[in-house]
Amino acid sequence: MVHSNVINLNKLEQNDPLQEVLRDGARKMLEVAIEAEVKAFIDQHSGLKTDEGKAAVVRNGYLPERSIQTGLGDIEVKVPKVRDRSGSGIKFNSRLVPPYLKRSKNIEEFLPWLYLRGISTGDFPETLKHLLGSDAPGLSAATISRLKQDWEHHYRDWTRRDLSNKRYVYVWADGIYSNVRMDDRLCLLVIIGSDETGRKELIALVDGYRESAASWEEVLMDLRQRGLSTDPKLAIGDGALGFWKAVAKLWPQTDQQRCWVHKTANVLEKLPKAMQPKVKEALHNIWQAETREAAYQAFDHCLERFSPKYPKAMECLAKDKASMLAFYDYPAENWQHIRTTNPIESVFATVRLRTTKTKNCGSRITTLAMAFKLIETAQRRWFRLRGYKHLADVITGVKFVDGIKQTGDQKQDAA
Repeated sequence: MVHSNVINLNKLEQNDPLQEVLRDGARKMLEVAIEAEVKAFIDQHSGLKTDEGKAAVVRNGYLPERSIQTGLGDIEVKVPKVRDRSGSGIKFNSRLVPPYLKRSKNIEEFLPWLYLRGISTGDFPETLKHLLGSDAPGLSAATISRLKQDWEHHYRDWTRRDLSNKRYVYVWADGIYSNVRMDDRLCLLVIIGSDETGRKELIALVDGYRESAASWEEVLMDLRQRGLSTDPKLAIGDGALGFWKAVAKLWPQTDQQRCWVHKTANVLEKLPKAMQPKVKEALHNIWQAETREAAYQAFDHCLERFSPKYPKAMECLAKDKASMLAFYDYPAENWQHIRTTNPIESVFATVRLRTTKTKNCGSRITTLAMAFKLIETAQRRWFRLRGYKHLADVITGVKFVDGIKQTGDQKQDAA
């Protein structure tokens, strides 16, 4: 598939006038931006004078011209030099084009994405030749291999980072399977957390033996040893018993919420296709109910309606009844985030695609590093939780009933 696509792209080798115009426009805009940057830098130090009363920080020509690889192709740039005549050691480094920059950030993010889409290391130069509008200098197979090694080092450093100043309110956990070798199936154990400001971030990404309790215990124990001393308020995951056994042992204060997407899929697979739409609607009525009482009524109605003909499906639904509705004890504004493990599922769609396209996803550490780079890229674009202002109340133990914060009068009425 990859080779045939590259061959078809050979027809695009002729110059594209529009691409040239866009590239020239990007180069001119970059020049203007860098000139404004150096002017602001000189103005910032305009008060610094030499012994003769002259400006100490002045322009001093340009650094040698160099090429930056971008999504529009190679762009030639010239970064101005600044001279400090006072001897204070003042130096100018462009933030737009820092020293040694060879390719734009979007290209750095693009490479692991290509790898996980099924492009092999040897196919990168030919593929990038067409995508970047050049011969992709500096992106040979050897360069890609070195980049992969850098990503692996980055991943290892990340797994050793200090967590003592971290506090997570909600965590989402899931196990993602990947074919590392044809006879070896790797399970990626993933935890994403939301801090008290509502910002989500990747907490853990390790390989484990299936989704066993021992594997999950190792993950949670490692987080504790690196400083994560406070249990999250709520954990969201599928029905994998290994994770919940580990939570009960190492995070005993953490509430448990089963993922409704996983539960719905597990129930529907035990039903004839003709019945799936009706049962799916009944399940939807449960988790969309405004109150816990209404949800329990819809729950009981679903069991009563479908149990006689489809007992296995309803047994699957009934076994997690209490933990399916834990979200009612948390702010209603957060419900859309904490009823499912979608934060993990959406990010790992590409990882699953990679393992579908290729039976060999590379080595264990390469798979972990590529998955880490994908999530790291996606993490920069994650939005804060809706209703994040309520998280401070959750942390301090304020009671919520059916998603509504309980004041003193409401608590007295409830009693």
